[in-house]
Amino acid sequence: MYINGKWLETEKQLEVINPANGELVQTVSMVGKEETQDAIQAAKTAFPKWAALTGDERSAYLSKVVDKLEEKKEVFARTITKEMGKSIHNARYEVSSSINFFKWYAEEARRVYGDVIPPSAPHKRVSAIKQPIGVVGAITPWNFPLQMGARKLGAALAVGCTVVFRPSREAPLTSLELFKVFDEVGIPDGVVNLVIGNSSDIVGELMASDDVRKISFTGSTEVGKKLIRLSADTVKRVSMELGGHAPFIVFEDADIDLAVEGVIASKFASTGQQCVCANRIYVHDSIYDSFASRFADKVSTMAVGDGLDEDNKIGAMVNQDAVDKSHDHVTDAESKGANVLYGGKALNEGKYAKGYFYAPTVLTEVNEEMKITHEETFGPVAPLIRFNTEEEVIEKANNTEYGLASYFYTNDLSRAHRVSEKLEYGMVGVNDHAPFSVQAPFGGVKESGSGREGGKYGLEDYLETKLISMAIRT
Repeated sequence: MYINGKWLETEKQLEVINPANGELVQTVSMVGKEETQDAIQAAKTAFPKWAALTGDERSAYLSKVVDKLEEKKEVFARTITKEMGKSIHNARYEVSSSINFFKWYAEEARRVYGDVIPPSAPHKRVSAIKQPIGVVGAITPWNFPLQMGARKLGAALAVGCTVVFRPSREAPLTSLELFKVFDEVGIPDGVVNLVIGNSSDIVGELMASDDVRKISFTGSTEVGKKLIRLSADTVKRVSMELGGHAPFIVFEDADIDLAVEGVIASKFASTGQQCVCANRIYVHDSIYDSFASRFADKVSTMAVGDGLDEDNKIGAMVNQDAVDKSHDHVTDAESKGANVLYGGKALNEGKYAKGYFYAPTVLTEVNEEMKITHEETFGPVAPLIRFNTEEEVIEKANNTEYGLASYFYTNDLSRAHRVSEKLEYGMVGVNDHAPFSVQAPFGGVKESGSGREGGKYGLEDYLETKLISMAIRT
């Protein structure tokens, strides 16, 4: 752990296991309530000086972070793959994206603007200024161990907040590497603090503390709801990036080959363990059979195995529970009439014997009675669902408590506008399987969360707006 500019060790240790082969990657220290309180106090003490720096000064620190990350790109990519299993190709993409977030917010540190407001009386001058909210508790998941931290830390540090950062126990090593970078570039003591350990100890202290003014959480909807309830006691501001159940719609006028490539890129990135992965693939009845055949052919060529092997496109899943959930969704669908066009089984023999692997799977004739159409799979299982009309598929796509990402493919310009406006999701990709960038807002509606990360929008959750009204002599 890293608290108040110092690396500390504890007797309680956490073993990080490579999900591809069951081997020990590294052992790290775990903290409890006392150390978390120390981290909060360190962040509170550091806040006034960090907030008082100019945007240029904070920008300079973040620019140094960017330079160090560039030097260590491959170290970070390999660490990600070793601790959570995704292919090295996906890990490198994550590292590049994370660097871009820090680079963007290094630039945005200079651009925190207020307003001069027209007064209602001639003897008044009215303005609104933006100030950092204070100490931030940032909580991240295992599936993007660097990028999720970059989105939160970059924005928070840019505007002048200090941070207590809690990564997932499933993938803490990438965060350790990131905090080594913070240490190397000389981020002032207490500005960033790393605590690894049980959620009940760390998150409980963050939520109970009056000194923590903001919580930024990425994770499951179930946990997010608990944190929102806990935030009420101290009226903390919260931003939540929660679960998803993304529809991917292929209309009859779509470019089928383009749509197939889009589904593959969306569904199987990070072995399907992304909140924005295509979860329900709706294909128009007139092209359904052709699409299914081409899709299954492509999926059958995707090599599965240790993510560090450059030949493998699909890596390990994070643990056995993840494998079991994917298989449960497949067997449930089969029992209710779905067909397994490809895959449909755990891989646990030969080179897969010591890891957590599931075959990339294509299911056809999926219907609304099956678990997979209502629950987020978080695995490499692609269910294909028939539809006939635009109205029908929009109704089905919106029939969920989630509202994070959505996608559709069409060559009809009018339809592109109509459907984009009717889909109840925070993000819509039109002929685009990856409508995400550092300069754009990322986030969901309904039970997929609140608040936005990315671009200028990502700064707002870390800022307070203060009114200043001054009476003057005229």
